[in-house]
Amino acid sequence: MPATLLDMVRDELRANLDARTTAQAALDAIVAAAEGEARNLTDDEQTAFTAARDELVTLDEARGPLTTRVAELEATEAARVAADAVAAALPTSSDRSTRGGGRVTREARTYGPGNDPRGTHFLRDVMRAHTMSDFDAGQRLSRHMQEERVERAEYLAGIEQRDVTTGAFAGLTVPQYLTDLVAPKIRNKRPFADICRHVDLPPEGMTVNLSRITTGTAAAAQATEGAAVQETDIDDTLLTVNVRTVAGQQDVARQVVDRTTGGDEIVIQDLIGAYHEELDRQIIVADGTSGTHLGIKNVSGNAAVTYTDASPTAAELHPKLADLVQQISSGTDDFTHFLFHTRRWWWLASQLGTTFPLLTVGMAGTQQVGTVGQPGYQAPGRSYLEGGVILDRNIETTLGGGTEDAIYGVNADECFLWEDPAAPLLIRAEQTQAGNLLVKFVVYGYSAFTAGRYPLATGDITGTGLAAPTF
Repeated sequence: MPATLLDMVRDELRANLDARTTAQAALDAIVAAAEGEARNLTDDEQTAFTAARDELVTLDEARGPLTTRVAELEATEAARVAADAVAAALPTSSDRSTRGGGRVTREARTYGPGNDPRGTHFLRDVMRAHTMSDFDAGQRLSRHMQEERVERAEYLAGIEQRDVTTGAFAGLTVPQYLTDLVAPKIRNKRPFADICRHVDLPPEGMTVNLSRITTGTAAAAQATEGAAVQETDIDDTLLTVNVRTVAGQQDVARQVVDRTTGGDEIVIQDLIGAYHEELDRQIIVADGTSGTHLGIKNVSGNAAVTYTDASPTAAELHPKLADLVQQISSGTDDFTHFLFHTRRWWWLASQLGTTFPLLTVGMAGTQQVGTVGQPGYQAPGRSYLEGGVILDRNIETTLGGGTEDAIYGVNADECFLWEDPAAPLLIRAEQTQAGNLLVKFVVYGYSAFTAGRYPLATGDITGTGLAAPTF
């Protein structure tokens, strides 16, 4: 049988050790001769001693990579043997058995080194299933979880700011039939971010620059034949948008990775959810300091409407909403969406006109100014004054006296969001705290956002009329 790569590397390692033994023996002999005669080394002995010592240093330096390579090849071989053992234990196409009412065959894994070597498809499915309610992605993740339960393979990895031990994952340990009952943390997701104008983030640089025409050309009547016509020089101002980093980390006990059914996957899902929630929050309300995006709330010169009312009603709020629409459509030619906090929209939906609801429910009536849509948080079909309505729980509810929320209006085509197409990215570091049997997971992504190309592309309604609603 021809020698394998592992055999050849082992032979090279043995030759290194044999050469080291010879060099060490030569050095020991030189030292022993001088010590036996109670003298210092002669010039020839010093030369031989130096040569033997240099050879030892060279051999020791060369042996480290060889030892590492042998360990890697041995681990690969052990993994192959283990996989072959699992494969041998599974029924073949000619000898199928029934498990849980279904026939089990040797099909390709949903995620594996052959079809997903870097885990990109897996992470994309986690993101889409838990931030976009993608049914197909959820089905693939469910199939993957079933494969893990059957084959007991090692799980993919997973991420905020405290160490997590098995105590935080009691529901994920055996018995395995309970793992489907895990209730993940409810996240606010990224409703506003999803309607923004998306652009791929350039591969390099920490700023994005846009040119804003601040002085336009002009035209006028020619006073007389041959007279000079109007000339106004066009001028622009550079709009610089900073690239920001949104990230989170989690130290996970090795026992969670090795001894729970999907514990680290739950951590991954939660961190990815936290990432998108924070990105969405920032582009709405952050002020651009301390590494945050400049959100639409804080754009200089945006539209602003104040609604002051000690006993607010939908009828009294309505003109304020119309005012916001006219300001934004006047400033940018278009208005596309309102952003409501969930509580504000359902308060509005609860209001009655003189003899009819303010918002259309289903196919009812033609006298209303909007449609309530379906009850779900991200359900479609909501509108007001022909503008789309997005519910977003990342809108603040602590404004004014501490209980007020805001209603935002936007021309979504002028809300630019640059994102790394691969974001969020995942780092798994096993060596960082290996002495504590902790595995560090980090999720991060780069993005840039601006609604400042035309300041009047966004605006808000604030004031006492938006205090916590009463139902």
